[in-house]
Amino acid sequence: MTISLKGSLQKMRTVFKEPIEYYLPIGEVNVPLNDCLGKTLSLYFTGDIQCINCSQKTSKSFHQGHCFPCFRGLAACDLCVLKPEKCHYFEGTCREPAWGETYCMQPHIVYLANTGQLKVGITRQSQIPTRWIDQGAEQALPIFKTSRRQISGFMEVAIAHVVSDQTNWRLMLKGKAKQLNLAKEAEQVIKQLKPALEQLTVRFKPEDIEWLTDQSLYSIVYPIHHYPEKIQSLSVEKNPSVKGQLLGIKGQYLLLDTGVINIRKYGGYQVEFQVT
Repeated sequence: MTISLKGSLQKMRTVFKEPIEYYLPIGEVNVPLNDCLGKTLSLYFTGDIQCINCSQKTSKSFHQGHCFPCFRGLAACDLCVLKPEKCHYFEGTCREPAWGETYCMQPHIVYLANTGQLKVGITRQSQIPTRWIDQGAEQALPIFKTSRRQISGFMEVAIAHVVSDQTNWRLMLKGKAKQLNLAKEAEQVIKQLKPALEQLTVRFKPEDIEWLTDQSLYSIVYPIHHYPEKIQSLSVEKNPSVKGQLLGIKGQYLLLDTGVINIRKYGGYQVEFQVT
């Protein structure tokens, strides 16, 4: 199989199967990456960047593929997307109230995940299990459901005092994670943080926070022949040509025998892509 394409790069799309099914969007084409395992991939970054929102050419990418005007104007690029506890929708200062209603004023899930280490996170209920796949989690367990994003952000901040809210990408790509008993971990976290979590339940309406006690554990298997011997990040700013044998795919990373590359980081970048 030989594939040769040119176009704008986008984050990988996934289908929840065992293993996860990956597709790499190059322009209008979705390349089935699972079929490329063991083959040589070549990505040449031309130096051109096209904003993933307005399609205008930009000399620099902001917030994973946006031009500066879109970065400054879009609600999707606001600080509260990264720190949902800072949501200012009810202050009347949301950049795009309609966007906020669609993405933030919706049920969110607070979860524990295993990305090589225990972590806490939040996601829209409609983004399960995509969010976990993008993070490279091998296990995930919903523990709370909230009526909107800001409340889940407050809960994440509280839990982050005892559980990391960051993914250690090097650890995640180092090898298969040691399996965790996430239900037991959740019980310990809730017990340890009971006063802080009770304050939140008092602060909001009873229907705003639901403790999920009967959720099934999600197990996620990635298409990996074997992990790289050394985790070396490939930067197109240093070398626009990325080439190597595809060993596996995890999160939004391609694992090559020459290093690893975070595809999501380069949304909107124009590339010449080849599989041989």
